[in-house]
Amino acid sequence: MRAFLLTMTILMSPTIARGETFGIPELGVRFYAPKSYTPLTKEEIEFKFPSNRAPSYVIGNASRSTTIAFDVKNNPLHDDLDRGLNEFKTLFDRIVPGIEWKGRKIIELQGQKWIYLEMVSRAADTNIHNIMLTTHYRGGMLIFNFNSTVEEFPEVESILRKCIETIKINVKVDSK
Repeated sequence: MRAFLLTMTILMSPTIARGETFGIPELGVRFYAPKSYTPLTKEEIEFKFPSNRAPSYVIGNASRSTTIAFDVKNNPLHDDLDRGLNEFKTLFDRIVPGIEWKGRKIIELQGQKWIYLEMVSRAADTNIHNIMLTTHYRGGMLIFNFNSTVEEFPEVESILRKCIETIKINVKVDSK
């Protein structure tokens, strides 16, 4: 009975094992996301991230209520990640009204140390649950932002966390 329940749980759970590979081919960055996630158009990215610092790469679910943004920025990240973590907190506390922190720490993924920031903030029309990761990369910083509406987050949280675990850098990525 136990084996049957485990098998059914695995088969019925949304999984990324059969997911799609996404990444930045020219930079050797890749991760897996559900096959149902598709790249946002330039217009969708500009609408969702109305700033001149919008990410270059964004994928999302069909309704675009959950997205994964990733990019490499030329801004160098502080060598001391703990100090960088504190600088991000100070910056976000200042520029994001009503930010609610869920987590701030240094984590390790695939042998690489990352700044991990998790927060809830207000967007134009809803509250957004964000998980942001950043690390040193080629003299700049590699940034991932996993976000979802607060209402949808409980449904997609495990999927987003599994996607995070698949991030790899300095790998060969086939371009699509």
